[in-house]
Amino acid sequence: MSDTLAQALNRAHSDVVLIVDDVPDNLSLLHDALDESGCTVLVALDGASALQRAAQARPDIVLLDAMMPGMDGFEVARRLKADATTAHIPIIFMTGLTETEHLVAALEAGGTDYVTKPIRPKEVLARMQVHLQGARERRQARNALDAFGYASITVRASDGRLMWQTPLARELLARYYGEPVPGPAHVPEPVLSWLRRSVEHVLEAQARGEPLAEPPRLSVEQGARRLTLRLHQRNDDGATSASAGDWMLIMQEASDESVIEAISLSFRLTAKEAEVLYWVIKGKINRDIGDILGSSPMTVKKHLERVYAKLGVETRTAAAALAMNRIRQLHPQFEG
Repeated sequence: MSDTLAQALNRAHSDVVLIVDDVPDNLSLLHDALDESGCTVLVALDGASALQRAAQARPDIVLLDAMMPGMDGFEVARRLKADATTAHIPIIFMTGLTETEHLVAALEAGGTDYVTKPIRPKEVLARMQVHLQGARERRQARNALDAFGYASITVRASDGRLMWQTPLARELLARYYGEPVPGPAHVPEPVLSWLRRSVEHVLEAQARGEPLAEPPRLSVEQGARRLTLRLHQRNDDGATSASAGDWMLIMQEASDESVIEAISLSFRLTAKEAEVLYWVIKGKINRDIGDILGSSPMTVKKHLERVYAKLGVETRTAAAALAMNRIRQLHPQFEG
């Protein structure tokens, strides 16, 4: 980010507005009105500059001219919405075109609203405030989720495109599913398949007029850690099928490392013996436990024999039952 842009964004608690127009002098009245209202105003003269500015500054809202030479406003909007880092930004089109097909095209490209030229600053400011308020509330909710150890993403169910993700969500998806491939961000296929099943569940319940029950959650394990995803809410209005609409998902990571430590202390097991017993409780066979711990099945068997001796049992079923009873006393929330 340039020093000039960084200084501009250092203005405390002001909304950042990006105006995109190839003839900015035509909008000097609007620029002055926004500045007087306390906004930080950025200007881009063409589509490529607009995308660059939006990626750098992450404006709170974009005022976008529909008709520009080269990359027009419709294409700028589509590209902004295709990028997970800018997809959440409300876009208000500024257009001299009043035909229905042009207005529909603006909304289909990702526009939140539109105003017609000649621009009336008071009207623009009023419409901006409506969309900025909604954006602030969503941002505050996402930040609160991150602060409490949750992470949120917004996904388009039709193609799995990530429309929004918090920093924590990006980190968790990379940790459990690997780094994303270059290009527009999409959720991993297992997440998309689960999302579509969950949406079908919700929509079928709605069609029957039944109370909404939360669909089954998705869990993926990585050692003693696991990531759980649940369907939180629908982020759009009017979607009527599972192949349409944007949905918010909430992710939370949990760790059973404290459970393994409790097993070790309760039965005087070594750290490795406690890990082996933990995975026995989880229903894993020796070969699977070896794969998880990087050991051979024979090594796992030897650890398990020492566990039997220390617990005074002869079978893995008895060992698992004894350990599970102790864990429930110490960690009632543990899911075996």
